[in-house]
Amino acid sequence: MSENKEIKRVLPITKPKQNTDTITNAESTEKDAEQSNSGLFQAIGIISGVVDFPEDHKSATITINGNKYPLLYIASNKGLRAFDALKKNIQANGNHQRLIVYPRVTHFPRRDEPHQIAFQLVAFDSGNNSGMCQELKEFEFKLSGIWQFIPVCQVPCISIFKNFTTDRLEFVKKSDVGKRVKYMKASHIPLFWRDAPVPPFRFNPKIPKEQQRRPYFVSIIAKFLPQKNVFGFELLKEMPQEELPKFFKASKKMKAEALSLRKGESAPKKDSNPQNTEQTNKLTMPQKRAADSNEKN
Repeated sequence: MSENKEIKRVLPITKPKQNTDTITNAESTEKDAEQSNSGLFQAIGIISGVVDFPEDHKSATITINGNKYPLLYIASNKGLRAFDALKKNIQANGNHQRLIVYPRVTHFPRRDEPHQIAFQLVAFDSGNNSGMCQELKEFEFKLSGIWQFIPVCQVPCISIFKNFTTDRLEFVKKSDVGKRVKYMKASHIPLFWRDAPVPPFRFNPKIPKEQQRRPYFVSIIAKFLPQKNVFGFELLKEMPQEELPKFFKASKKMKAEALSLRKGESAPKKDSNPQNTEQTNKLTMPQKRAADSNEKN
């Protein structure tokens, strides 16, 4: 029970009808979009640019307005099939592609160190101009999440957390702490939003938790701005609300435990039975122990 208490869940929400997994064409995406719930965390949109695959074909990049961004696949069988389908489509129709993607943002501990943006492939536009490809213009994104500041970013963000479902809860319960933390990691999308109807939440460490102002859940359309490497507000889909959807979030204790385990795995183990006599030092040459070899494999 103590481990399960570390899984933070916030307020009830209707269970989604279908989990939006990776697909290989826009027709499947249209079906998922129709079944999506505006009260769920979401970050998905349209980009276009020149896609390049290196010789290993295990990674890709997309060039937008002269800027090159990593193009990632979702780590699943469907994700790999989507990547393979894109390669075949490039062979048939050329490198300039219109893609449906998830935005992925990496922030760094130092606030003055700029964040990095990548995109995760969901599908490519097959040209039928339907579903999300019809609903969104190029570089537009649906963003639904918590409007807030985070410590490592000077720009306020929309934080996209993992939506709660009972199936996901069972997966989290069975996973070790390292996998839990990685699975529950949020994506914080930097956003320029002038004249927002509500201010972004900012945690104040000087006042008690119960006196903190509550964060808002917002649902908007935003546009990716490659020249600034951020997103810009375009349209408010729904009025902001204080009631947050139910989601997964790793606690500080869980994160600290996962970090401690990673450090322990990377640190070299000391010899539990050292033989540091003067005689052995003179008569024997240092040799790599079997235990050391196993640690590096």
